[in-house]
Amino acid sequence: MNNENKPTKVVVVGCGYVGLTAAACLADLGHVVVGVENNADRLASLRQGKAPFFEPDLDALVASGQTGNRLSFTEDLTAAVVDADVVLVSVPTPSLGDGAADLTIVESVVSALSKSLPSGAVVVLKSTVPIGTSTQVVGWLGRSDVEVVANPEFLQAGQAVKAFQHPDRVVVGASNKEAGHKVAALYAGLNAPVIITDQRSAELIKYASNTYLALRLSFVNTVATLCEQGGGDATTVLAGMGLDHRIGSAFLQPGPGWGGSCFPKDTRALAAVIRNAEADDTMLEAALAANQKRLRQMVKVATRAVGGSLHGKKIAVLGLTFKAGTDDLRDSPSLAIAKGLVAAGAKVTSYDPMVSVSPEGARHAGSALEAAKEAEVVMVLTEWPEFTELDLSSLAEAMAGNQIIDTRGLLNKESCQAAGLVLWQVGKG
Repeated sequence: MNNENKPTKVVVVGCGYVGLTAAACLADLGHVVVGVENNADRLASLRQGKAPFFEPDLDALVASGQTGNRLSFTEDLTAAVVDADVVLVSVPTPSLGDGAADLTIVESVVSALSKSLPSGAVVVLKSTVPIGTSTQVVGWLGRSDVEVVANPEFLQAGQAVKAFQHPDRVVVGASNKEAGHKVAALYAGLNAPVIITDQRSAELIKYASNTYLALRLSFVNTVATLCEQGGGDATTVLAGMGLDHRIGSAFLQPGPGWGGSCFPKDTRALAAVIRNAEADDTMLEAALAANQKRLRQMVKVATRAVGGSLHGKKIAVLGLTFKAGTDDLRDSPSLAIAKGLVAAGAKVTSYDPMVSVSPEGARHAGSALEAAKEAEVVMVLTEWPEFTELDLSSLAEAMAGNQIIDTRGLLNKESCQAAGLVLWQVGKG
């Protein structure tokens, strides 16, 4: 709160996954929030209380925020910020050719803000930005009476609202102590440790966290590959590792590869920063390379399942999103594998419960059973709960072949055998 009578006015620029989740959740915490969105279709959806993408519980928060007059949306950035206390910049920072983050949109927004912000406002970088960006923003603003704070997000697609409301930590990077505490106060209603540090450290915490998880997943999938090719059960091996308190059990589940909107982009971006600092980026580049190899290995598994060549073979793909609980296809390992199958000449039919698109050259099905019709191989690529409940007898009846490739460890081997299906499962010899 700015004082006892006036709630904090927060403006969120950019209503994508991060921005909209922040806007809706901050409104739910009692702040007055305005979301700025320049996409007309997205803006119309938001004003109707609908998120323009799938994220559990977000629609309800968007609707209740507007009903309670704590949340509104506009395309007019200038009008929105003239009386703002805090402005969250949450716009895309896509990868450039060398992996570095493209700050073009951030710079454009900050330059537009410069003329309209009231004295004493705080500009908060919510976008994932390279180390040192906060200092650049100070220059772009050209305002000595406006502070810049780094406040990275740690949301997880499919659990964004939950991650915001029950965070592991809140990180605030500020050169001005008062501005740092002002931003930290936005989250006062949450039960989480707050780290107030300098801007560069806050920016690096975000990149280092995501990159470490990517490194971990690449190692996990390397263990899985070893078991698949040499014998053993990676699930047991990794569970045994996780019992060591120094390691822990989180992110020890093997899969077809990792992806999404953050891990690949952030790993590439941090690698670019490390190279520019003339430090050693070997581990990061190896993790990226290992992940690409893992995706190709999944296509090879399908090739072996059909006897040597995918050309003309009918393959059913179940799941395209990068994980369950989201409709996000960005850097999806499932989508990459499906594209790899098409490139190898397979006749691919795909089904995903949240998206109605298919890779170019593939056909879309309205259900898992429809996708499996006349297929020689069925590949489970995303861990949607409905795939654990497949009627395996009906699946076997629909198929022309009997091979199931389960890259998420969802299916029961005995149940598949009873239905006459041959199961290959991730991490198992």
